[in-house]
Amino acid sequence: MGKVYDVGIIGGGISGSVTALQLANSGVDTILLEQKDSLVNGPPFCHLHAGGNLYPDISDDQCKLLMKQSIEMSRLFPQSIDKRPTLITVPKTEKLEPDQIERRLKMLVQHYKKLIEEEKDNSVLGEAKDYYKIYYRDELDSLKEKPKVDNPQSVDDWMVNAIKVIDYHKLKMPIFMVQEYGWNMFRLAAQAQLALESAEYCELKTNTTVTLIEDVRNKYLDYNWKLHTKNSVYKVKYLVNSSGYKTGSIDKSLKLNPKRLIEFKAAYVSKWDNSHGMLPEIIFHGERGTPNGMAQLTPYYGNYFQIHGMTDEITLFKGGLVRRTTNDGVPDFNDDILKKLNDGWEQNEVNSRTERAINFIARFIPLFKDASVAGPPLFGAQQIVGTDSRLRVGEVSFPEKFYARSEIIKASSALTVARKIVNNVQRNNNSTLVAKESYKNSLINSIKKVDIERNSKTIALRRGFPEEMANLLVK
Repeated sequence: MGKVYDVGIIGGGISGSVTALQLANSGVDTILLEQKDSLVNGPPFCHLHAGGNLYPDISDDQCKLLMKQSIEMSRLFPQSIDKRPTLITVPKTEKLEPDQIERRLKMLVQHYKKLIEEEKDNSVLGEAKDYYKIYYRDELDSLKEKPKVDNPQSVDDWMVNAIKVIDYHKLKMPIFMVQEYGWNMFRLAAQAQLALESAEYCELKTNTTVTLIEDVRNKYLDYNWKLHTKNSVYKVKYLVNSSGYKTGSIDKSLKLNPKRLIEFKAAYVSKWDNSHGMLPEIIFHGERGTPNGMAQLTPYYGNYFQIHGMTDEITLFKGGLVRRTTNDGVPDFNDDILKKLNDGWEQNEVNSRTERAINFIARFIPLFKDASVAGPPLFGAQQIVGTDSRLRVGEVSFPEKFYARSEIIKASSALTVARKIVNNVQRNNNSTLVAKESYKNSLINSIKKVDIERNSKTIALRRGFPEEMANLLVK
């Protein structure tokens, strides 16, 4: 007869991994099928998005939800959180005004206060009154004269280092230092994989591609789906589609046809021997898709920096945002992007786009022109529910019985989606899961820090990145 699993999950990205962890922690017999050799190998993430401060055009409601979700994920994976702030700035070339940023920050402070009042352990970003600090030119002039700070403890310490390298005369005033922490993808991937490999109620299958999904719901068996791979067939009662930008391919096999977008993006890895001290993440706002699109510099341990430049020549791509144009529910990319996704990048394009990204940052940090290419791009594709490309909060839907479709956009949404799937599995299987606080996962908590350190470096190296990027910037 063969084993029957309560739940089968296709795709071991951030959503599939967190869903598997939550199900296994609740005693639900689960199998997770991932085509690559390690988990959380999809589109890169580098910070929590605790408030949506990188997206001035999204709604306040989306910002509030991103903050709540980010706090919950921070509590679930504390070993992957880099507790350094983010500097938010607006160049003089932009229509956006700093008072628009400040209005939103004030709103977020009030929302953060409410979250802390609901549960004191939500205060992972520090005190609500310290969520952000405003800086005007006079104070920046004064801070610039102070010596660099090797081990920043206060937001002023971080600003001392940052303002020494930024040409702040190109920026509108004021600028804002925000408690928007970093999030290390390699560490989260290591912790999730170690936890699932040791889980009693999850079987993890990496290097495993699902070639066929057989719907047997109308055959009155004790399972509803047969998942075919090259060498095996797995029987599951409940199917979770968390296959990222390939979500539509599974929908097509089930004759489902929802509206969706898919988007391909990349960030670039550089090395800069900065002698001015540890830097915060730095954001120079700009209109997406224009030559002055947002520039984002994310610091890693060992003087490595990740760069986003929201132009078609750097992070975005011509043909990189695709709407469904046929009736089969499966939008697809052009040949150039598909080649990157399936076979990797040509080195000359790695060099040219990374060098372009370095120069993009050097407009505001002149010394950064000396940075160099330090690894392959961090890249990937994701799906966006519906037709609004500005949407930043992902969701889960249940279009058929015994079937869930996860379509997250930001990694911080993964726990929210996992919770909903666990609840739906319980309703469909008439099971009595033990109610557990979703941010207190014993499987995750059982993994030792030393094992996370070792395995995260292995994952980084295996993917072609410097092992230093698996370390936290702030120890």
